[in-house]
Amino acid sequence: MKILNIHKRTLNQPKSKVTELLKTLSTENDRIWPKEKWPEMKFKDGIKVGAKGGHGPIRYSVEKYIPNEIIQFRFSKPKGFNGIHKFEIKELDKQKTEIKHTIDMNTEGKGILIWSFAIHSLHNALIEDGFDKLENNFSGNQKSSNWNFWVKFIRKQMAKRRNK
Repeated sequence: MKILNIHKRTLNQPKSKVTELLKTLSTENDRIWPKEKWPEMKFKDGIKVGAKGGHGPIRYSVEKYIPNEIIQFRFSKPKGFNGIHKFEIKELDKQKTEIKHTIDMNTEGKGILIWSFAIHSLHNALIEDGFDKLENNFSGNQKSSNWNFWVKFIRKQMAKRRNK
């Protein structure tokens, strides 16, 4: 099954300020990844081409990294996730920057079920939480996206399984 999942957020900030925050991704001082609510994004040796890591059960490696433009990852797990996900930064004008997250993959076998019934909704919530966290670095009004019923249900079930 072909998956193309895109999230965008426009920030009223120069690209240089957004780029500086993106450089903190997967560090101890991560100012983008919503690790307060979700499993941390971890890379043993930091983000650089060839580095292996991921978050929770999702594993990937860094395939492309141009610090002020793109970080692209290639999925390695779960089985049946064949493709990439990436963060891109684009200057819209001197005071406006777009951050974009894209998943572009084909799923097969169990990957179709995992994506359809769990990961799709969880992923959407995680990315919006991350974009909120990024935007909150620049704003006194702290954004917080609401999770839908399905995300809350899946997270509750996962928590029950962890606590057994």
